[in-house]
Amino acid sequence: MTEVRSDAPPTEPEPEPAPGTRIKPVVFIGSAAITLAIALWAIFAPTSAADTIGAVVTWTSQWFGWFYILLTTLVLVFVIVVGASRLGRTRLGPEHSRPEFSTFAWASMLFAAGIGTDLMFFAVVEPVTQYLTPPRGEGGTLQAAEDATVWTLFHYGISGWGLYALMGMALAYFAYRRNLPLAIRSALYPIFGKRIHGGIGTAVDLAAVLGTIFGVAASLGIGVVLLNYGLTFLFGIPEGTGAQIGLVALAVVMATVSAVSGVDRGIKLLSQLNVLLAIGLALYLLVAGNTVFLLNALVQNVGDFVSSFPGLTLETFAFDQPVDWLSAWTLFFWAWWIAWASFVGLFLARISRGRTIRQFVAGTLIIPFTYIVMWISIFGNSAIEVIRNGDAAFGANTMENNAQGFYQLLAQYPAVPLIAGIATFVGLLFYVTSADSAALVMANLTSHLPTPQSDGARSLRIFWAVATGLLTVGMLAVGGVPALQNATIIMGLPFAFVILLVMYGLWKALRTEALLADSQRYALRSSISGRGTGGAHPHGLPGWRQRLDRALSFPGPERAREFLDEVALPAVEEVAADLRERGVDAQARQERDEHGTTLVALTVGADEEHPFAYEVRPRQVPVPVYGRAVPEGTDTYSRLEVHLLDGGQDYDVMGYTHGQIIDDVLDQYERHLEYVRLEQGIR
Repeated sequence: MTEVRSDAPPTEPEPEPAPGTRIKPVVFIGSAAITLAIALWAIFAPTSAADTIGAVVTWTSQWFGWFYILLTTLVLVFVIVVGASRLGRTRLGPEHSRPEFSTFAWASMLFAAGIGTDLMFFAVVEPVTQYLTPPRGEGGTLQAAEDATVWTLFHYGISGWGLYALMGMALAYFAYRRNLPLAIRSALYPIFGKRIHGGIGTAVDLAAVLGTIFGVAASLGIGVVLLNYGLTFLFGIPEGTGAQIGLVALAVVMATVSAVSGVDRGIKLLSQLNVLLAIGLALYLLVAGNTVFLLNALVQNVGDFVSSFPGLTLETFAFDQPVDWLSAWTLFFWAWWIAWASFVGLFLARISRGRTIRQFVAGTLIIPFTYIVMWISIFGNSAIEVIRNGDAAFGANTMENNAQGFYQLLAQYPAVPLIAGIATFVGLLFYVTSADSAALVMANLTSHLPTPQSDGARSLRIFWAVATGLLTVGMLAVGGVPALQNATIIMGLPFAFVILLVMYGLWKALRTEALLADSQRYALRSSISGRGTGGAHPHGLPGWRQRLDRALSFPGPERAREFLDEVALPAVEEVAADLRERGVDAQARQERDEHGTTLVALTVGADEEHPFAYEVRPRQVPVPVYGRAVPEGTDTYSRLEVHLLDGGQDYDVMGYTHGQIIDDVLDQYERHLEYVRLEQGIR
């Protein structure tokens, strides 16, 4: 799907690739060679390509149609169950992380992600087609009218966003919480371990790139056909291959300019303007059209969708299968969503660091679908009403010339030149930003990136923009939109199997989150009993006064550094030395993190499957209002917070004695050992 073409990932591309960025040679060369070979084959031998694609899609639909349908349902159930369970409290990032964007800003980006040129196309074409030629029963009936928009909501709705939610939370979880690369292969780490850095990971990334580029080509091809007729409708520019190639070239040039000059901020602002214009366009049809009917239809569509969804989601038409209809609609849409899952998942991951899985699932399933329901219900029911009011020619022309349906519907309303011009502007900019953000994502998928915020090289983005344009032209030469649909069904199949592995890998990883919580609960009693005064306080205070002194002290950075040097480091060194005497690999050290902050760290079993890490990190925070013991001229003080592998633990060890630091290390280490015991016991 094209749901995120309106927004590239929210961070600005680096002027130059970050240090450590490099191409994945096998992934890049393999995907580039296959893409260019198919594109050139389609351009220079369109008849042969059309025949072959037709035969392969028939085989795919016959043998794997049920698999697409079952997989999409399983994924949706999985993400809802995970979000609703106690695992939904898991944060997509370290425990101390918080969302980078406000709830409103995040919701706005998800909202914007529900809009695309193809939604404008299908919001009219599919309801009309399902009304006149439904998969079962007679067309043009009252039942067909009630079902038509529901089929469109089903194909464009919550099932597909379930696929996006799975990939988004998997990428975010493994990148931000497990510190693995922001790559599809990382989601398979719980299954294959370090082998993801070899042939298995390469195959997964290759499937992701090929699925993405064919999904992008399908979206761009649909946008080309729609916008080509829009220019004909407004300016009389003739429809045909020449104009379509020109539109593809425009997208490639704009994507290239963006890659070279870094104009993402401007495109992002224009994309946000597009959201407002698109909403305004739908509201115009609502107000200028039969408002009462459309509001009634909207409510009925929601009710019909909710009541029929359980049956629709597993509908394979086993006893009387409409093969052509199934390939053109349900299988195409499911393959399209699958092909776009890595692209959209990457976007969702980039904007969702610090949110809980429950927040993420609720947002991605509800916010974009709310917009989709509004748009499809207004445009779809308006189109059906035109036909039911006696304009049979509109219905026949929409089915025969799909791209004309949207503009012919706008022609039924006042001020059509202005409205059609706004619609064309909306579609054109979404179309251009499709190519721009897709080129960026494919560059990232074919690169080793040092951090989740890094992007692929400019030259790589330019290459993928050109390759996508060439593939789009090739598929249009083969047979237009139907050829793009067929190619998507075929190329989405390999990545469908990857989706299964991603779901299993994420489940295994989240299971360890539950085990970690259980281990902390089970080890709590020993943690409490092990807590004591831990040795004499340097000022000779009794235990309770020591605790009060610590609670009401607000040291500065210099005092914190002294504590790290004189208390924390010797304590963890003593623990590390004792562990080494017992044959356990343990290292204590003082180092600087990526921000230049000095910290004390203990690592146990660094090369093992379940390493243990204990760090004491300084953090500057505001002095609470009850604070008095604070140096003059400052309103902040230094906390020394404990961090484990899953992030900050939100407690301060500043003022602990040498023995108490050791006690705290051992408390956390005992919890870790309990977690390892539980994890190994259920394998």
